[in-house]
Amino acid sequence: MEDLLGLLRIHIKRGYNLAVRDVRSSDPNVIVRMGKQKLKTRVVKKNLNPEWNENLTLCVTDPSLPVKLTVYDRDRFSLDDKMGDAEFDIRPFLDIVRMDLEGLPSGTVIRKIIPSRQNCLAEESCITWINGRVVQDMILRLRNVECGEIEVQLQWMDPSQLSS
Repeated sequence: MEDLLGLLRIHIKRGYNLAVRDVRSSDPNVIVRMGKQKLKTRVVKKNLNPEWNENLTLCVTDPSLPVKLTVYDRDRFSLDDKMGDAEFDIRPFLDIVRMDLEGLPSGTVIRKIIPSRQNCLAEESCITWINGRVVQDMILRLRNVECGEIEVQLQWMDPSQLSS
């Protein structure tokens, strides 16, 4: 993997006010895609405000590819029902990762990203320097569904950090 730029760790924290797809509830899980990579969380039974608290790690070779999240309601005897989707561009995050931030105090906000029609942000997202790492917290509004948001956190792992 000589094209590997690094690893993007996506902490799928929780969902808020997800759509009902079963009787009064849903059994949601999240599928994350970037290019040909596909990762998924566990299913949380009967919960419209699930807490996954799971780390999913993508190998980044092409930063122009968007990261796509899709929430599904797990069904036992039929196809899973789609509960919305969101996507985000990692290029603003990587621009900050490439900066020399050593020496900054932990908790320093480097950049704020405002919700717009070009992104799925439900509210302002901050890219922050925390304990020697670049971290971005996001709440993503799900599209193609009547309601729902997903809270995630991004962290970058440089290939040089992997060998140590």
